[in-house]
Amino acid sequence: MKQFLTALLTGTMLVSPLAGCGVAYHKTSVSAGISDEGKVRVLPLTAESVLVANAAPYEPRELPAYFRQSGGLGGTLARPIAPPSPAFDRVSRPGGLETRLPPPAEAPNYRIGVGDVVLLATPRTGSTVEQLTGILAAQTARQGYTVQDDGSISVPTVGRVQIAGRTVEDAEAVLFQRFLDKQIDPTFSLEITDFNSKKVAIGGDVTNPGVVPITLAPLHLDEALAAVGGVSSADVDTALVRLYRDGTLYQVPLKSVYERPQIGRMTLLAGDSIFVDTAYELDKAAAYFEEQIRLAQFKQGERQARLNALQTEVALRRDELKERRDNFAARLELGAEARDYAYLTGEIGQQTRYPLPFDRKATLADALYDAGTGLDAARSNPKEIYILRGSADPMEYESITAWHLDARNAAALLLATRFELHANDVIFVAAQPVRHWGNVVNAITPSLIISSVNAASD
Repeated sequence: MKQFLTALLTGTMLVSPLAGCGVAYHKTSVSAGISDEGKVRVLPLTAESVLVANAAPYEPRELPAYFRQSGGLGGTLARPIAPPSPAFDRVSRPGGLETRLPPPAEAPNYRIGVGDVVLLATPRTGSTVEQLTGILAAQTARQGYTVQDDGSISVPTVGRVQIAGRTVEDAEAVLFQRFLDKQIDPTFSLEITDFNSKKVAIGGDVTNPGVVPITLAPLHLDEALAAVGGVSSADVDTALVRLYRDGTLYQVPLKSVYERPQIGRMTLLAGDSIFVDTAYELDKAAAYFEEQIRLAQFKQGERQARLNALQTEVALRRDELKERRDNFAARLELGAEARDYAYLTGEIGQQTRYPLPFDRKATLADALYDAGTGLDAARSNPKEIYILRGSADPMEYESITAWHLDARNAAALLLATRFELHANDVIFVAAQPVRHWGNVVNAITPSLIISSVNAASD
């Protein structure tokens, strides 16, 4: 046994003992020449040979066309439908201005509406424990509440109270009863601070077109015009104040508003619209306004319909593209779609196949590091890295080119980032010499132990 180990360390091996040991380790390598596998030539990997290798014909597989399509482009939005031509035009200012007054109307008692802000005032302090633990302890002395969409306000400790559509007196009565129901001191006052539910719209030749709120006091025509800065038209003699109420158009000369108090003090109602103009006659103005409203509604509706159609079409197209891409990914995972691979073998972290990407070429560095394998410092021999590639020419089907990369100088790894892989390339990394002899020792050690035991038994 001692002689056998001495012969092994000095590079000589006894044939008869090894034959009985059954050693099965074989070193894997790349050798140039002609063999049963074909004609193998080994070429060093240099900057020039990389250009030669990359010039070999190979086109990566392309993703289907629907991976380059976008569902948000190329919409087939229909052409806009042209609205009909207007039938009414502005007319010349009339020589005489007709007065057409609405029926007399009295302002009704103000009823609280949605959007109004009411102020609830309660005593700041109380003299009993019940008062301290009631609403007085839950809020400040004066608290504002906005009437919500459902017509109610939410008062702490009391809860939601419906006050929309009620006068201030009626709202106080409701709150009074709710306070009693909750056993809270019903000492409070209620007032409206912001009037937002009832308004009159004013436009045309005025300084500041806008809306004027109706408050507890009646709103008169002259007051409403003053609230928007007055009339800006220089031609007062032909200016008309038009009032649109409940589907009917009325008009009065602007001069009458200032010269006749009964007209200037005309009571306005919630929902009235006032337009100051100097160009329309009454009947044609009403027709013109109605026509313009309908044309605007038509344009807006037609544009919205086209946008909805486009959004629906884009959504359907995106869903179709997503379904086709998902089907492709599923087929690719199941192996039903063709794909190119390169193969990694030898002394690396894991022997595997590396899927070549679509629409671009991968490099040797991609395969070594994207695959999660890399070079194992303890096992891989950086001097012996080969890329084996068969010839694409049917007449040279048995020809194999082995591109040899010597990476002992780490700068040579830059060539790995330039070397383009082709389908069915085989990347082979040889074992470290120490690793090779370690494998030999590991293979023969059990046999040596068995031989020694058998010799001792004899």
